[in-house]
Amino acid sequence: MNLPSVSVILPVYNAATHLSATIRSVLDQSYQDFELIMIDDGSSDDSLSIMMAFAAEDQRIKLVSQSNKGVSEARNLGLSLARGSLVAFIDADDLWRVNKLAIHRDFHNRQPGIAASYAKIAFMGSNDADGQNAKTYSQIKHSALTVNEIISENPACTMSNIVVSKSAIDAVGGFLPDMSYAEDQEWLARIAKAGHLIHGIDQALVDYRLSPKGLSVDLPAMYVGWRQLVSEYAADHAVPSAEAVFCRYLSRRALRAGAPAKVALAYAVQGLLADRSAFLDDPRRGWLTFVSAFAALLMPRTARIHIFA
Repeated sequence: MNLPSVSVILPVYNAATHLSATIRSVLDQSYQDFELIMIDDGSSDDSLSIMMAFAAEDQRIKLVSQSNKGVSEARNLGLSLARGSLVAFIDADDLWRVNKLAIHRDFHNRQPGIAASYAKIAFMGSNDADGQNAKTYSQIKHSALTVNEIISENPACTMSNIVVSKSAIDAVGGFLPDMSYAEDQEWLARIAKAGHLIHGIDQALVDYRLSPKGLSVDLPAMYVGWRQLVSEYAADHAVPSAEAVFCRYLSRRALRAGAPAKVALAYAVQGLLADRSAFLDDPRRGWLTFVSAFAALLMPRTARIHIFA
């Protein structure tokens, strides 16, 4: 039996609303030599039946189910089943551009010394069909990511953006089971700390759905998870500067997701108090975030979402 070149891991928990579109964005990839491992993490909605319908129609799909144990355990189960030399991740409400796997695979083939890759992402609204008309995109670094960059703002933004060699995964292990927030940052930081290179691709390949009710915008929980993460690196890294940049990130996320304006402002102020120079080191992200957080106080929620998404 020929092994797939890429293993795609999709953890799912109560994601029926957007799940079909997510799965189709994987199955419709221009590069087709992959397996799709879907892990139902004890969903109580129609997610499992949706996945079963897709699995019945496509032999590349492997579907497993477990009681609800959290995203880290779900991804680890997927990793235990992965057979590809590259592993890609996607979350259950995001979308891939049609050439994502092809571009990542070519990138890794041309630069075999790079362990993991990520690209730009397009931020789309919760009800958008895709991110083709997105006004906001993430940025990439034009050098290998450092541990400090990962723990402060995580340029990769989401696991839906990550493709990593199976050999690097085998070397560093899986996700920490007791983390549901910042588990992706911890894992990427562990990869970088072990000396493996993580590089960016200067193309938008992921459409990232901003959902006000989603896991990814539970900002207080994200902050608590980040504190758990940074405690592991406090002796080796400048925690106040990292906190300033992470709070800037949370403020921007609050603006994009339509969270209460006072929440965005509180994170901006907290970041400035932690390390003013670090918060403002990028004028566009620093001053613009702070001014926008103030301006948001004067806008209705719908206008904030339209402007800052």
